[in-house]
Amino acid sequence: MTTIKPLLTDLACTLNHVPSNFIRPIDDRPNLEFQSSTNDSIPIIDLHGLEDDDSNRCQIIQSIAQACQNYGFFQIVNHGVPEEVVDNMVNVSKEFFNLPESERMKNYSDDPLKTTRLSTSFNLRTENISNWRDFLRLHCHPLEDYVHEWPSNPPSFREDVAEYSKEMRKLALRLVEAISESLGLEKNYINKAIGKHGQHMAINYYPPCPEPELTYGLPAHADPNVITILLQNDVPGLQVLKDAKWVTVSPVPNTFIVNIGDQIQVISNDKYKSVLHRALVNSEKERMSIPTFYCPSPDAIMKPAPQLINSDHPAQYIDFTYDDYYKTFWNGGLSKQTCLHMFNA
Repeated sequence: MTTIKPLLTDLACTLNHVPSNFIRPIDDRPNLEFQSSTNDSIPIIDLHGLEDDDSNRCQIIQSIAQACQNYGFFQIVNHGVPEEVVDNMVNVSKEFFNLPESERMKNYSDDPLKTTRLSTSFNLRTENISNWRDFLRLHCHPLEDYVHEWPSNPPSFREDVAEYSKEMRKLALRLVEAISESLGLEKNYINKAIGKHGQHMAINYYPPCPEPELTYGLPAHADPNVITILLQNDVPGLQVLKDAKWVTVSPVPNTFIVNIGDQIQVISNDKYKSVLHRALVNSEKERMSIPTFYCPSPDAIMKPAPQLINSDHPAQYIDFTYDDYYKTFWNGGLSKQTCLHMFNA
C-alpha cells in the first residue's frame, strides 16, 4: 500500500511527472519562454538617508511615490538590516526544510486559523488545483505571544527567526511612514490607521518540478495586507504584472523586494494599486522565498484617508474591518483579481 505524503517536499523527489491536481488549465499556464528584459524590472530604491531631514529624504519619498504609483513593487538597498541576521534566517530556513519528514510533520496542520503551521499549496480546504510549494507560516507580532509555538528544531530556529522578525518590523515601520508621507499624509497616519498592527511570515519552499510549464508555485494574486517585504534566494521565480506583461524580477544580492498590499490601495483611495504577482518553479533548483506580511490588527477599521477624498475623487471603499477582509481573501483562494471589489463604495 502506497503511503500518501502530505507535503510536496517529500512527494516531489519521487515524481517524473506533475500529478493531475497540480496541472493548471491550458489558458492559465506560465510561458517559460518569455523572460523580460532587465529594462522592465522593478525600480531599485536606495534608502540611505531616509532618516535624515534633508533633500536625500525628499528624493527617497518621491521615488517611493513613483514606484507605488507605477509598479506597486520596488527593491530596496541600504535597508539597514544586518547581513548576518539575513544569512541566519536563510540558513535556518534551509535547515528546517532539510529536517527528516517526521520532524517537520510535528508542525503540520491544514487549519488556517492556527498561528504557527506547516502546510502545502495555499488553502487545501477550498482549492481545486494545488500549488507547487510547501510553507511554514508564523505569526510574529507581538513576538512574545507566538515565539513559544514556533519549531524548536533546528535548535537556533526561534532565536534566528525572532531576530529577523524584529528587524523586519523596524523596516516595515520605516517604509509605512515613507509611504504615508508619499501620499501627502502625516508620517504616522497609516501606522495609526492599522490599529495595534499584525505581522506574519511565510517560509516558502518550492522543490524542483519535473514539468514547470504546467503549474505555479503560486498563481497570480495580490496581497491582502499593508505591505509585504520579500527575501528571496538566488533562484528567480517572482513575476510581477506590469502593463499587461509578466516581468521577471531577477534576484539582486542584499536587497528586499517590497510590494504594497490591498490596504494601501484602500487608504490611498486608489492612488496606489495593489499589483498581481506570481511565483514560477523550475526543474533544476529548489527556490526559497521569505515574505513578511505587515498587516492591520484584525479589529482595525480600514477606509480611504479623508484627506484623499474630494469631489473629483469620492471614496472608493466602504469602511470594513481587516478581519472581514482577510476572511474573504482566504476563503476566495488565490484568484486573478483582488477581493477589493467586494468592498467598493
